[in-house]
Amino acid sequence: MSLNPKLSNAAASAAADAVLALLNSGYLRIYDGSQPATADTAIGAQNLLAELRFNATAFAGAANGVAAANSITPDSTADATGTASWFRAFKSDGTTVIFDGTVGTSGANLNLNSVAISAGAAVSVSSFSYTQSKT
Repeated sequence: MSLNPKLSNAAASAAADAVLALLNSGYLRIYDGSQPATADTAIGAQNLLAELRFNATAFAGAANGVAAANSITPDSTADATGTASWFRAFKSDGTTVIFDGTVGTSGANLNLNSVAISAGAAVSVSSFSYTQSKT
C-alpha cells in the first residue's frame, strides 16, 4: 500500500501558522533568473534585486491552510536592475531559509505592481499569500 496522507483544513492551517511564525521580523529577498530546485539549494547566478522586511507578525492566521502577509516594509532602494521571477524568505537572522516562491504581477505567491525592477527604485509588495499543501 502506498503512502497518501492528506491534511484537514485545521491541520493545514496549524502547519501554515507554524511555518509562517518563523518569518516574524524576517526578510523577503527577490531575485531574477531561475528559481532553484528546492529552498535548500544554494543561490547561483541569480541576482538579488531587492530585500524587504516582514512585519513583527509576518502573516495573519491561516484559514483552510491559506494565510495573507501583513504589511511588508518596502525596499526604498533596489539593489539591482532585472526582472523579478522568484523570492526566498528568511528568518530574522537573515540566513535561515524558510521557503521560496514565485513572483509575478498576479497569480503568483508574491505579487508586485511590476516585475521590472530598477536599481535604486522603490520596491513594494501588492499581495503575498502562503498556501499549505494538504497532500
